[in-house]
Amino acid sequence: MPILVITGTGTEVGKTVTTAAVAASALAAGRSVAVLKAAQTGVAPDERGDADEVARLAGAVTAAETARYPEPLAPATAARRAGLPPVRPQDVVEAARKLAAGHDLVLVEGAGGLLVRFDEAGGTLADVAQALRAPVLVVASAGLGTLNTTELTARELRSRGVELLGVVIGGWPDSPDLAMRCNVSDLPDVAGAPLLGALPMGAGALTPAGFRTAAPGWLAPRLDGTWEAETFREASAS
Repeated sequence: MPILVITGTGTEVGKTVTTAAVAASALAAGRSVAVLKAAQTGVAPDERGDADEVARLAGAVTAAETARYPEPLAPATAARRAGLPPVRPQDVVEAARKLAAGHDLVLVEGAGGLLVRFDEAGGTLADVAQALRAPVLVVASAGLGTLNTTELTARELRSRGVELLGVVIGGWPDSPDLAMRCNVSDLPDVAGAPLLGALPMGAGALTPAGFRTAAPGWLAPRLDGTWEAETFREASAS
């Protein structure tokens, strides 16, 4: 798995922090890691982007962006409004392949959900994953509504013949409600793929040292971690 594409079921689901956790766990396992942000929106030229945040939390990763735009909009819209060239899926594919030549693992983080448009032709992160023949990790929210968005994302991936590696809950609260506890069992069913981890709410606010120490405990062995779905499910049900 030299390249892993990471998408969310929507915005603000914990995608960047989950990417950082995957990177930190891979680094702890002795692997070299690069993080590529497919399209960074909502930041000025001199501001830190999501790839920079991953590097801050995870440690010694190579951080890269394909393009950035100042307004917090879908990449195609942000590019058009800024009068800048849009990101093409092939641009992301080529950048990921170059990084893969020098790293054990390349994490390609999308912008928003799987079908957010990069350009006026309708190119998306799904096209990137398909062209790379790379598996996709889906970051989902914990609460009510997540089953629908997770299943829609999974169905789109299956329709394209793209492997869904699994699902990670991007933010798990200290006191989960009934829907959240039920979703622990239901998410793998609607996704047709395993639950591969759950990050505690507020994980991104930890110190980098604390984040790196804790990250493997949030992710399953498939992601270089020690987290166990069954143990988590039993604890959530109690």
